Amino acid sequence: MSAISIGQAVVLGAVEGVTEFLPVSSTGHLKIVEGLMGIPVDDDAVIGFSAVIQVGAIAAVLVYFSKDIARIVSAWTRGLRDREERYHHDYRFAWWVVFATVPVVLVGLAAKPLIKGPLASLWVVAGSLIVGSGVMWWADRTGRHKRGEDDTSFKDAMLVGGSQILALLFPGFSRSGATMSTALMLGLDRVAATRLSFFLGIPALTGAGIYELKDALGTGTGAAPLAVGTLVSFVVAYASIAWLLKFVAKHTFNAFVIYRIAVGLLLFGLLGTGMLHS
Repeated sequence: MSAISIGQAVVLGAVEGVTEFLPVSSTGHLKIVEGLMGIPVDDDAVIGFSAVIQVGAIAAVLVYFSKDIARIVSAWTRGLRDREERYHHDYRFAWWVVFATVPVVLVGLAAKPLIKGPLASLWVVAGSLIVGSGVMWWADRTGRHKRGEDDTSFKDAMLVGGSQILALLFPGFSRSGATMSTALMLGLDRVAATRLSFFLGIPALTGAGIYELKDALGTGTGAAPLAVGTLVSFVVAYASIAWLLKFVAKHTFNAFVIYRIAVGLLLFGLLGTGMLHS
């Protein structure tokens, strides 16, 4: 018997696709929806399922940014053969993505018991949603918004990549929210910050999905719900990416800040009244 039904997989896949790259916390929303549907948020199979369907969202990034990725990979392969090509920004950026992923991988492995245990609580999600909103508001308000994607450096990549740890330890903080906020603090404009968040998320989220696959399949979640959830996540995430890039080109992050605070307060209310269990 699967721990998650086909119908639940469709709902969770849609939630994942909508929220993975918006700075509102996909993990937080998945846990909220799982709780409302009576799915145990700290169950190994459920945690594994949530990580695996992220691969659908990552596949959407790979397709949406296929030309950019092909250009970067091409520059990287040329740089491996030709020393002169190693001065190209795309070659260096490829390595920066790799190096910037190392901190979150190490912390993820070391803190796995905490991440799957007490930090998976919906109380943590609610608090992280609100605290992360304050960070995002401050970053967007004080950031200079003057640096574009071509102006990014190794320091930028490492700091932005390292900020993914916040979302890993505090579900609700949001990986996208943490990386975008950090990029804004470093002076990047909103579009550059958003695109950098996308690229840095590819190896981290893909690795998490692959790593959790054995747990998702080995503890009660069937292959069919996983496949359905991943497919739905892909389709919805692709539309979400296109919308977000157009939105941040003309708007601040205030709408996301207000939404996060509202969801966080609502979650505190549901938990406090016993309508939802942590």
